Formats: sequence, structure tokens, C-alpha cells
Amino acid sequence: MVDKNIISEAAAASVAAETRVPKQRRNLYIILGSCLALWGLVYYWLKPAADFLTYDVFNLSASSHLGSSVAFFLYDAPKVILLLVLIIFGVGIVRSFFTPERTRQMLAGKRQFVGNIMAAGLGIVTPFCSCSACPLFIGFVETGVPLGVTFSFLIASPMINEVAVVLLYGMFGWKIALMYIVTGLVIAITAGWVIGKFKLERFIEGWVHDVNLSPSGGENSGMKFEDRVNYGLNAVREIVGKVWPYVLAGIAVGAVIHGYVPDGLLASFMGKDAWWGVPAAVLIGVPIYSNAAGVIPIVQALMEKGAALGTVLAFMMSVVAISLPEMIILRRVLKWQLLGVFIGVVALGIIIVGYLFNALL
Repeated sequence: MVDKNIISEAAAASVAAETRVPKQRRNLYIILGSCLALWGLVYYWLKPAADFLTYDVFNLSASSHLGSSVAFFLYDAPKVILLLVLIIFGVGIVRSFFTPERTRQMLAGKRQFVGNIMAAGLGIVTPFCSCSACPLFIGFVETGVPLGVTFSFLIASPMINEVAVVLLYGMFGWKIALMYIVTGLVIAITAGWVIGKFKLERFIEGWVHDVNLSPSGGENSGMKFEDRVNYGLNAVREIVGKVWPYVLAGIAVGAVIHGYVPDGLLASFMGKDAWWGVPAAVLIGVPIYSNAAGVIPIVQALMEKGAALGTVLAFMMSVVAISLPEMIILRRVLKWQLLGVFIGVVALGIIIVGYLFNALL
């Protein structure tokens, strides 16, 4: 006969465990709310603190080149880092619902255009770096994702990532950030659709079809909220830990341009009147090894000195979407013919977007 005391103790332990879980979650909400309030307070005082350090502590003149550069760096560097931490944490929670395998399964069997739209949208919330281009491409082909749909994802993923959107929002406002997202999606969808229409599957390297990639990650749908918060925190540690040197380097270059480059100098070859400025900016951006975190602060400084928004955005898009390192990686899985079509279609889309921004703004 079962001891009633044992049963009652087990029931009490079960009730205590069920009560403890909501309490832990409530405490987590309180911690997250407190951190968000602290974040807002620090963000609000950044500008006064940067001016105080530059002009009062360091005793630099506001009209001097050095003072202008130092104030720019001391304000933008922590501002960008704070924005990155907040947004990457939120996007990290969203990304906890996705794995590369699940992404491939969602896109497998999708028809052209509909699949291109889905792939470009997924590219925003599942941003993978250029070093993931080969395994992702192989996995997509193996799962049966159409070639054009695959390229829509590979274009959108590095181009419209959370880092680029956060930096654009922080430096230029939501309208420019939204225009960047929309035009980036248009490029990814259109380029992928065009490549799909060309039927270029024969220009994939033969060994790609022989590779069997077994799934390396499981479904994340059963994760608890606490686990997703930890996923977001890990995303902050991983992404911010990798990009902060690029952020600081980019802001440092931007600070030098802001403080020392004469006003109007860049307008002579990067302004709206220079018709050749947009394609030249794309050609210059391709061989540069950087990412959105490092190049957007330079974009801001270039614009302050008279460069046209469309021209500098074309430069940035070429750096993050068709950079030389990523093309070298993709060459391992694509023959020259397909790689050339990919570069040509994306470059043409970027040039059109550059001219469009210059005409509208």
C-alpha cells in the first residue's frame, strides 16, 4: 500500500515547482524592464556626456578639427553599441525560432516569385555571415530550393541585416532605414527572380549535388521564454563581440572625415551632379573587406561632407552584398558563368537604387 504521506509530499513538490516557474518568469520580466529603463537613461545622456568630456574635461575647442572629431567619436561609438545591443537582443529572440534546416524546409518546393519573396523576408530575420554562403547554398540545393529563391536569400541575408538597419536608423532616422529595407528587398527579390528565369542550374559545380548535409540543428519551437532570452543574450555576445572592432574603426574613420575633410570636397565626385559617381562607388566597394557595422559610420561622415545619399548607399550595398571575400567563397560552389550573372544582376540593382535615392532625396 502506498504511503499517503509520500503522495502528499510529491503533490506539494509538484505545486511548488509550478508556482516557482511563473515567479522566475516574473523576476525575469522585472530584470528585463529595469535593464531597458537603464538603457534609455544612458542613451538620453550620451550627447551631454560626450560634449562634457570633449569640451570641459579634454578642454578642446568646438570649432577645432580635433574637437569636432573627438566629439563625433565619443557620441557615436557608445550610441551605436547601445543600439546594437538592444536590437540584436530582440532579433536574437526572433532568430531562436529559426534554424538553417528549418529555413531550408520552409523554402523547399516554393514556386518562383512567391519563393523569392519568402526567401528575401527570411534573409532579414535569419542573417548569416558571408562565411556561411557555401554550406547554406549546398543545403538549399540539397533540400530542393530553386536556384533563384536561394539567391534571393543569399542577397537579402547579408545586405538587410539587423546591424545595417540599426545603424541607419540611429544615424539617419526611420525613413531612410525603411527605404533601405524596401530597396534591399526589391534587389533581392528581383535579382533572385531574374537568375531563376535564366535556368542556370547547369553552372553549379558538380560536386555540390553529391554532398549530403545532415541536419545539425533541431527545432527550436519547444524552447521556453527563459531559453529564448538566453538565446538573445548569446546573440549579443556573439555578434557584438565580433563587430565592435569594425564599429569603432568605422566611427574613427568617420570622425576623421567629419573633423578634417573640407565641406563640399566630396560633393565634387560623390554628389548628385556626378553621374558616374554611383557606378564608381559600386566598383570601389566590391574589393573592400568590411561589413555594415564598419561602413555605415563612414557613410554618415561622407554625407555630412556633401556626398549624395544614393551614391554612398550604393557604396555600402556593394561592400556588404557583393564583396570580394564573399565572391571568392561562392566561387567554390558556382561556375564563373553563374557567378558573373549573380554579380552583374546585383550590381545593376544597386546602381539603380543609388540613382533612385539621388533623384528622390
